[in-house]
Amino acid sequence: MADRYELCLSGFGGQGLILAGIILAEAIGIHEGKYVSQTQSYGPEARGGKSKAEVVVSDTPIDYPKPTDIDLLLAMSQDACDTYYIDLKAEGILVVDSTYVSEVPSNQAIQVPCTKIATDLGLKMVANIVSLGAISEVSDCVSYASLKKAILTRAPKGTEKLNLAALSEGAKAAKKAMS
Repeated sequence: MADRYELCLSGFGGQGLILAGIILAEAIGIHEGKYVSQTQSYGPEARGGKSKAEVVVSDTPIDYPKPTDIDLLLAMSQDACDTYYIDLKAEGILVVDSTYVSEVPSNQAIQVPCTKIATDLGLKMVANIVSLGAISEVSDCVSYASLKKAILTRAPKGTEKLNLAALSEGAKAAKKAMS
């Protein structure tokens, strides 16, 4: 990982991207001891409108908390992919939720059906956790073990098993997509 690593988790309101950004930042900052900044934005429509969480990671103090040149873009909707792909570095990693993103702008994209996997697990709402599993597999910015710890502190009581299954399935699907 470079001294500064920037991630953008994007999609539409209601997909849990803000929570995913918080979990990711917690995993990196608390469990891996790195400097981290997490910001978020969403449209006034809330559910259905644009939504994104941004995470900046560094080994040194962060001088500017917002991404300027994205290293990893997660696009969980076609609109998010179309809007934020332009901000991805040429050598950056694009992960798309192939459930909702059908027009992929790069043949290097890692296509993971996050929402389909979550639905198959029994709850569409854990697609955000599936995406975190994929991120742990495609990037060295966060470890699977740190994400697992952060999820266990954030998951509502009684959903821990489902969330850990979502994390695992996301990592497996990303590994398969890269092979």
